[in-house]
Amino acid sequence: MEEHTSAFLWGDQPMTIIGRRLSVGEKAPDFSVLANDFSEVKLSDSAGKVRLISVVPSLDTSICDAQTRRFNREAAGLDPQVVILTISADHPISQKRWCGAAGVDQVRVLSDYMEMNFGEAYGTWIKERRLEQRAIFVVDDGDLITYVEYVPVIGQHPDYEAALLALEGILE
Repeated sequence: MEEHTSAFLWGDQPMTIIGRRLSVGEKAPDFSVLANDFSEVKLSDSAGKVRLISVVPSLDTSICDAQTRRFNREAAGLDPQVVILTISADHPISQKRWCGAAGVDQVRVLSDYMEMNFGEAYGTWIKERRLEQRAIFVVDDGDLITYVEYVPVIGQHPDYEAALLALEGILE
């Protein structure tokens, strides 16, 4: 299991990230996370679709809330071939409550709470907090990663426009 100590800051404190950092052009690793009903969800469940994977530390924080709501709004106008997944280490029951309160119904909100399988496979597991590092991945219908952004500081938004442009580039 790889560990990185200079890839992410929580305030002014460097955190340890577990997992291998992925790059554009690599095959997207399969993973296993939980839906809000505790059923298992894998990347391979959406094979043949274009996926935008939005990773957030916790839905109950302002930037994670804004990030998830933003992609929920964007999802409404996207091609039906696109699937947007939001992954956090929040408990599935908390995610279900948050989605209901926030009216989020266009993205699939998934939990890495049990095993941190996604975090390890995608290099987003914050060891000291048992949360995910904020990141965005765009995966084409052939499971190739076409866009990667690992956000280096806890309080920073991802580059929404760059991620959406990468998504549009696949669909053209």
